[in-house]
Amino acid sequence: MSMQTVHIALVGDHDKTVPAHQAIPIALHQAAEQLGLAVSFEWLPTDGITHARSLAGFDGIWCVPASPYRDMDGALLAIRHAREQGIPFLGSCGGFQHALIEYARNQLGWQDAVHGETTPDGKCLVIAPLACALVEVRGGIQLVAGSHIAQAYGTVEIDEGYHCRYGLNPAFAEQLLSGPLRASGHDANGEIRAVELTSHPFFVATLFQSERAALAGRLPPLAAAFLQACAKGSS
Repeated sequence: MSMQTVHIALVGDHDKTVPAHQAIPIALHQAAEQLGLAVSFEWLPTDGITHARSLAGFDGIWCVPASPYRDMDGALLAIRHAREQGIPFLGSCGGFQHALIEYARNQLGWQDAVHGETTPDGKCLVIAPLACALVEVRGGIQLVAGSHIAQAYGTVEIDEGYHCRYGLNPAFAEQLLSGPLRASGHDANGEIRAVELTSHPFFVATLFQSERAALAGRLPPLAAAFLQACAKGSS
């Protein structure tokens, strides 16, 4: 019997100098080996995603770090496609930020929802500068019991690393997360560091970069959970 192959779209503008971009292929291969799967992946530059056809044939979509992207609209199109079509989705760092913007615009109708890095003077600044930048720092995160992410880690207390200066604007958190999109991870100060859709087979986004564990030879639990969801959806 041939091994099941899972096809992953890596949405973002590949840069071989970015540690997370170095880590993601390793993480996917680690996860595939553990799960007894074969995995293939393709980097999709954001300025090349112009239609849902650009995403045809993929079992999962991972929106990767290193924003601002060359074309925010391409990233948002990919995230919306994953959300509306029930395709397993993982977003990390920039992927977390843009998943929130996509949901605000297309699910809640906030067409003026923007990212503070590219539109600092926007009125609906869903993504805003963090009170303290999280560049190459680590911190503890409390996960919501029963969430996809807590199930992936097998615990509700984790420690992860960041490389970001922007996060969810607390002013919009209550409205944004009062429906099926819920907070599933908070830092020691109660700031939201992970979200997921309760109405979706697997839609998880984190401000932290769990994939970087692969660079130290450790399997990132979220990569394994994501790939498992992709395999289930394609079988």
